[in-house]
Amino acid sequence: MNGQMMQLPLLISSLIVHAERHHGDQEVVSRRVEGDIHRTTYRELAARSRRMANALAGLGVKQSDRVATLAWNGYRHMELYYAVSGSGAVLHTINPRLHPDQVVYIADHAEDQVLFFDLTFLPLIAAIAGRTKTIRHFVAMTDRAHLPADAAKIPNLLVYEDLVDANHDRFDWPTFDENLASSLCYTSGTTGNPKGVLYSHRSTVLHTFAIAMPDALNVSASDSILPVVPMFHVNAWGLPYAACMAGAKLVFPGAGLDGKSLYELFEAEKVTVSAGVPTVWQGLLGHVEANGLQFSTMRRTVIGGSACPPAMLRTFGDKYGVHVLHAWGMTEMSPVGTVAAFKPQHKNLDAEGRYAVMAKQGRAVYGVDMKIVGENGAELPWGGETSGDLLVRGPWIVNQYFKGEGGDPLVKDAQGHGWFPTGDVAKIDTDGYMQITDRSKDVIKSGGEWIGSIDLENIAMAHPAVAMAACIAAHHPKWDERPLLVVMKKPGAEVTKEELLKFYDGKIAKWWTPDDVVFVDAIPLGATGKMQKNKLRDALKDYKLPTA
Repeated sequence: MNGQMMQLPLLISSLIVHAERHHGDQEVVSRRVEGDIHRTTYRELAARSRRMANALAGLGVKQSDRVATLAWNGYRHMELYYAVSGSGAVLHTINPRLHPDQVVYIADHAEDQVLFFDLTFLPLIAAIAGRTKTIRHFVAMTDRAHLPADAAKIPNLLVYEDLVDANHDRFDWPTFDENLASSLCYTSGTTGNPKGVLYSHRSTVLHTFAIAMPDALNVSASDSILPVVPMFHVNAWGLPYAACMAGAKLVFPGAGLDGKSLYELFEAEKVTVSAGVPTVWQGLLGHVEANGLQFSTMRRTVIGGSACPPAMLRTFGDKYGVHVLHAWGMTEMSPVGTVAAFKPQHKNLDAEGRYAVMAKQGRAVYGVDMKIVGENGAELPWGGETSGDLLVRGPWIVNQYFKGEGGDPLVKDAQGHGWFPTGDVAKIDTDGYMQITDRSKDVIKSGGEWIGSIDLENIAMAHPAVAMAACIAAHHPKWDERPLLVVMKKPGAEVTKEELLKFYDGKIAKWWTPDDVVFVDAIPLGATGKMQKNKLRDALKDYKLPTA
């Protein structure tokens, strides 16, 4: 016997409809590429999204066609989130920090039909426009008055505001199967070409429910949210959807991701919540510390993308009263999988105990199942001591890559259930809190024993003279591999190799201590702000350790 409830598909358009009907006056504030601060509301944004949906139909965009963006966080990008997916097409957000060759590969592989871009990326568009195979229209995300003269060299160029003005806002969001594809993001492609992850309306709405929960990102209509994480990076971790679900104010930083620009927006727009990768917060904290500033309204920030150094957790908490929600996920997971929200028993811990919990990647949000397995594939116990390969499954986790690239990515358990191997090495404690000890490819295997590079990096980053640190494996004739610490110092700061190595005393097992330190002017970062250890390994592949 089936239940007798209404059958309404979970569609992304329902989020903007809800925001318009129930939070229509709520603000959406954007720092624009044009240089000013733009203000709109959910009501106006919804109407413009419907105008753009009509414009897309006029351009011949059909259901499941891919529509690409190369754009910062802003209200026009937000309108496309709903106009494209809501009308049944697939929103393909492209990372503009990629090499032009990769952008061409991704656009061709996705078979994008239309590409919308912010004016910042006009040089990139000029470099790729004659090379892509399927794009029929390029659309500059501006108005006619701000269009530069050299934009005329782009073939089939259209102007965003012309399209909005030429279409009315009478558009009925279509109803279709909730499993229809809604958006497409490509992995960063550290090995080989990037692979596409194709989300559905169902997976996206379920993920939105999950991250809005109190023990996840805790999104509320009382919040003012500034997503520093780009809208081209796994849909800004789902925040443009969650804000509509909850009716929260949204503040978009545009291209102004430096510490000064971010701080000004935080204060002017009374931001309560933010989200981004650790490298962005370094710049913000540097500006705040250098100028003796405080945050007047921001009380929590979500940090993910790579492990948050414990020193950063403490700086936010102790000096500025900002609670860090350490989170973890992947492009293949939509992306949120775990959040380090406290359980009741943690509230009685002292500061050291609380920070120890916060330093972990956290416990699974509802909908995500996870486990760690040994080399033989057998599940390992949750005791916080044993590390293993981390596997996940759930309704917003990839089943296969777009167009079947890479074959079947899942591994089957004894019951035949498919699990996605994350490529992370982790341990899980008895309360269910997961802590990543390394990426599988970054583990240092010394004398048959594993050394976690993340622990060594976190200790180095706690030193007051260190801006950034990466730990990689260097060849050793006896031990096979030993840790080599690569350090970028803070401007004007000095520290010696000996001082840094002594800094590890008492914090780790003695044999974990790096064998040497290399000082560099910069550590290479990838398109999503993560350290590119593969480039460091290539550059230092012939490095001879003093202990070798």
